[in-house]
Amino acid sequence: MAEPVMEQPADWTEPGAHPVAPGVHRVPLALPIPSLHAVNVYVIEDPDGPVVVDSGWAMPDSRKALKEALRLLGHRLDDVAQFLVTHAHWDHYSQALALRESFGTRVRIGRGEQASLSAFDVGNGLHPRQVELLRRCGAPELADQVAAFGVNAQERRVPHTMPDAWLDDGERVTLARRGLDVFATPGHTRGHIVLRDAGAGLLFAGDHVLPHITPSIGLETEPEPKPLRSYLESLRIVRDMPDTLLLPAHGPVTPSVHTRVDELVEHHEARLDAAARQVREGHTTAFEVARSMPWTRRRKKLDELDVFSQMLAVLEIDAHLDVLVDQGVLTAADTGGVRAYSV
Repeated sequence: MAEPVMEQPADWTEPGAHPVAPGVHRVPLALPIPSLHAVNVYVIEDPDGPVVVDSGWAMPDSRKALKEALRLLGHRLDDVAQFLVTHAHWDHYSQALALRESFGTRVRIGRGEQASLSAFDVGNGLHPRQVELLRRCGAPELADQVAAFGVNAQERRVPHTMPDAWLDDGERVTLARRGLDVFATPGHTRGHIVLRDAGAGLLFAGDHVLPHITPSIGLETEPEPKPLRSYLESLRIVRDMPDTLLLPAHGPVTPSVHTRVDELVEHHEARLDAAARQVREGHTTAFEVARSMPWTRRRKKLDELDVFSQMLAVLEIDAHLDVLVDQGVLTAADTGGVRAYSV
């Protein structure tokens, strides 16, 4: 079991620089996404300048909050030596790119993100591949709604360029007082990585392991064909490591990575069983299965969710059904561009 967590505020989103281990501080930065509230970035003290894990969303309030947190630690924004980013979603990556434009700060991210970063074109909308997948899931009306999402001026200004260098699976980032081991954990995105400080008993988990919510799967420009299969395998990789503190991107620091991984595995096993049961009862497409199942802790119906959440729900069920096909529980056949599942 990992060491106890250093004292944290009751509200994990409270601004500031909160110590989680000697030389490591958690800095929550507000997000324009009400369901997520904030993103944690982690400031690691190093003689060559602070190293920051993840960076926040590139917007003025986030930059101001990070600047203030660094000031409390005796640093300025331009003191940051490098950003180590767990994945390419804007709430993790874009502020690092914006600060690089201002100060030349080095930015590194997992090599597996190269495909989505290369393919992203804001002119194609934010979710072009997801629109295609929704049509395959038997949800053409939902696909049309997602396709109609406009790209606002703020989103058009978000930087989405390439990093200075990649982080590779098995690599060790050597700092003056610690080493950070890089582990590829695809699933949430195909290039997601976590950073493990074995000496201090810390796992910088990004969105791979979150304490209160289950991460979305494959929400990116170029999702891999089997994102849930990859995600479950990535959970096993983390579960096989010695237990550490969980330093998540969203939610409070918690004492045990293993405990939360076990809960996530159990959740997905239950959803796999429920999805298979719905197919046995005659629901044949991912959209039909998603409509027949409850969502969120409040057990809402699919059509009670907002359009973005409906998209995530249907694509999550599609990923579960694909795993059930891999397991031999279901079979799948494509007809007229729609995939149907059967026992």
